[in-house]
Amino acid sequence: MSARGGRPMRVALVTSSYNYIADGVALTLNRLVAYLESRGVEVLVFAPVAKAPAFDHDGEIAPVPSIALPLRSEYRLAMGLAGAAKRRLEAFDPDIVHIAAPDFLGHQALAIGRARAIPVVASYHTRYETYLKDYGLDFLHDFVLARLRKFYAGCDEVYAPSASMVESLLADRFAANFHLWQRGVDTERFQPAKRSDDLRAAWGASVDTPVIAFVSRLVREKRLDTVAGVFERLAAAGVPHRAVVVGDGPDRAALQRRLPDAVFTGFLNGDDLPRAYASADIFLFPSDTESFGNVTLEAMACGLPTLCADATGSRSLVEPGVTGWLAPATRDDTFFEHARVLANEPALRARMGAAARARSLTFSWDETMAGLLSRYEALVYAPGRAAA
Repeated sequence: MSARGGRPMRVALVTSSYNYIADGVALTLNRLVAYLESRGVEVLVFAPVAKAPAFDHDGEIAPVPSIALPLRSEYRLAMGLAGAAKRRLEAFDPDIVHIAAPDFLGHQALAIGRARAIPVVASYHTRYETYLKDYGLDFLHDFVLARLRKFYAGCDEVYAPSASMVESLLADRFAANFHLWQRGVDTERFQPAKRSDDLRAAWGASVDTPVIAFVSRLVREKRLDTVAGVFERLAAAGVPHRAVVVGDGPDRAALQRRLPDAVFTGFLNGDDLPRAYASADIFLFPSDTESFGNVTLEAMACGLPTLCADATGSRSLVEPGVTGWLAPATRDDTFFEHARVLANEPALRARMGAAARARSLTFSWDETMAGLLSRYEALVYAPGRAAA
């Protein structure tokens, strides 16, 4: 479908993370851009950049001014649209603006979209207010929550990745302009057949040793204390297992000090990542700050029973007692008990893993991206707006 003057639809994607770090937000947005361009939509991405990108990105980037984020220098804080970036936005003349973060850049993009009378939408990726307590800033919680409410209420539509996330936001008195934009998983890339006995041997795990994997950026808000506590309790109780930690981050050294016998792989890409998932037997993920939980769905696609926090994101993925279990994020004892049972019962692992794989097959990237494009089209081609 064409936009003004018979040209293809033009989407300006405004985000704080796109190619300088391989986090869930960046990878999801890259997949979105690739999908849109495959459907003939023109996309221009406004985002901070680094001297050395973390991966080959999709689409064209218009760099915006940024600085390293205080307390988390691996991320960058976009300072807004200025100079060349603002001129590029004006020249691009988008039909819709999609904002992925409520930062300075996002606020300015919202103001520009409103001034130009074009649709402005946002995707909700990160529960910023839940991070505050991990950095001694919990006194800012109510202020930040109020600012978030105001920002998202100013958008035409907001896309959240899970039903549990929508429920949580509405309970926190956000405006009722949310629509579900759930994530998908590549079930050909992530599948049980990627299991490798050679990799398990390299980890020091025998055929019968249950491997428990934790896959994440190694930062405190992922509940690393709980991760360490679970593995320490398993070791103290003499439960046979091998702990494997996939990922990296500023808190890796502290976690390694607590888990000297665990395998730390660092970041894994390409075929190495699904091979690591599939070569494990249990997936542990106590983070309670997820809006969806891409790693949980990838683990499920590889046939792993999942032990996750009873929190947003995970509640929409894990079926307790069927595909895995949910537990309070900071309850080492509850996670330990579930992990102990699974480690000792291979038949239960197999049954839950098969159910997890079956559930993962219902999450299609093509369907979720097509649904988002249809939301764009409904706004851009709404009666009256298209004529204008």
